[in-house]
Amino acid sequence: MDQQYIEEDQHQEMSFVDHLEELRWHIIRALASIFVFATIAFLAKNFVFHDIILAPSRTDFLSYRVMCELGQKLGTDALCFSEMGFTIQSRQMSGQFAMHLLVSAILGLACAFPYAFWEIWRFVKPGLYPQERKNSQGAVFFVGILFVLGLLFGYYVVSPISINFLAGYQVDPTIINEFDLSSYISTLTTLCLSCAFMFEMPVIVFFLTKAGLITAETMKLYRRHALIVILVVGAIITPPDVVSQILISMPLMLLYEASIRISNSIRKKDLKRLNENNTQ
Repeated sequence: MDQQYIEEDQHQEMSFVDHLEELRWHIIRALASIFVFATIAFLAKNFVFHDIILAPSRTDFLSYRVMCELGQKLGTDALCFSEMGFTIQSRQMSGQFAMHLLVSAILGLACAFPYAFWEIWRFVKPGLYPQERKNSQGAVFFVGILFVLGLLFGYYVVSPISINFLAGYQVDPTIINEFDLSSYISTLTTLCLSCAFMFEMPVIVFFLTKAGLITAETMKLYRRHALIVILVVGAIITPPDVVSQILISMPLMLLYEASIRISNSIRKKDLKRLNENNTQ
């Protein structure tokens, strides 16, 4: 009998070790994908910095052109920018190289995020019950899509308007805006990544509803509280200006309302399935 217990313990221990080994390789592949994209971004320095990172600092950026065309259709030139009103400098000897490494790492993470999430999901999925697997179909797809949409929203909407507002703000005309490269990149990446991760709200609500931790009724009850939280979050992750805060808060409120509908739909399907099982 004791020998049987020892064999069972050894089997469980080996099983646990095997799971750790499998997790290790999933993490390694996820990190490897980030490293590959980061290396590509590092080698494509001219394209990455001139056409992506520094693009919102120039008046020919796509968002500014669209805003100008919209303003002209409305009969005003207030939305057209002839100059940005600031310059970007690097005040440290290793500043540009350090920013090159940082930007490459951030782009590597952003580009590899869908695949990295898929690798982690491959490890988690076998441990789910059949019904949980069925309920979570398409999770990787929707996480990836929402992440990309949030990233694009932050890059093309929130970032250029925030940068333009902060660049044009002056407490006195004699003060010249000369921003450090690290400050500019920090603002840009924070806005973009914040939007990308905040756009995952519907997916998070989906799983919380499936787990029975949240309901549509609860979200409706605390809608006003959620609005305050969203405004506070918007103020934290954006530069200190009202425009950026509103630009972040509006889509988050729309996502919150969409999450209520998702939660309500899931609840109705679960109740319908429960009633069908009771009648059988």
